[in-house]
Amino acid sequence: MFSGERVEAMDALVRSSALLDFPKGTRVLDLCCGPGLFLVPLAARGYTVSGLDLSPAMLELARDACARAGADVRLVQADMLDHAEPGAYDVILNVFTSFGYFADPADNLRVLTTARRNLAPGGRLLVDVMGKEVLAGWIGRPKAVDLPDGSFVVQRDTVLDSWRRLRTDWTHVRGDTARTASIHCTLYSAAELCELFVAAGFTGVECFGDFDGGPYDQHSRRLIVQGRAA
Repeated sequence: MFSGERVEAMDALVRSSALLDFPKGTRVLDLCCGPGLFLVPLAARGYTVSGLDLSPAMLELARDACARAGADVRLVQADMLDHAEPGAYDVILNVFTSFGYFADPADNLRVLTTARRNLAPGGRLLVDVMGKEVLAGWIGRPKAVDLPDGSFVVQRDTVLDSWRRLRTDWTHVRGDTARTASIHCTLYSAAELCELFVAAGFTGVECFGDFDGGPYDQHSRRLIVQGRAA
């Protein structure tokens, strides 16, 4: 999942992204930063970067990645539901479908309202997910990823509750043994996620089909929604 090729791809994406083009020194928070795939290239663009995650293991990976790259990044272990730093950031990013994992819809809204409070006036929140419209184009086709040690992972997605929820099963196969873990998340259409942003108090809400700032349409690979804090 975190191969060298993916690291290089994320570096190229951040360097070229129109949606991630901010003034030097912009205070950026990667919310649910995971192993830090976005942290190093964001710092390389001259931003003041912080990464937040609940998992100590993920933060340790992020810390190692930043150390190897010589990137000055602040890392925070906290829960995105209630982490409070009012007005501390100009931009908050939530990428790789790290949104919608709470079973209670009120908690997903709370993530957005908490993020809004942590933004300076006029600051931006960008949430990157797999939209319903995109998912409908390839759902049901398992995807396999080969790992450096000769094992591989198979990902299978299953739509639940009349397109309200998604279960993703990850099966790791090594030799003649296999282990499966599952995660669930809420599915959003572009209209539904935009409405959630408005309910959380954001203004100027827009949606895009990729980090290049292109439109969200039948050719899109991602759903990215952006809103501004009043």
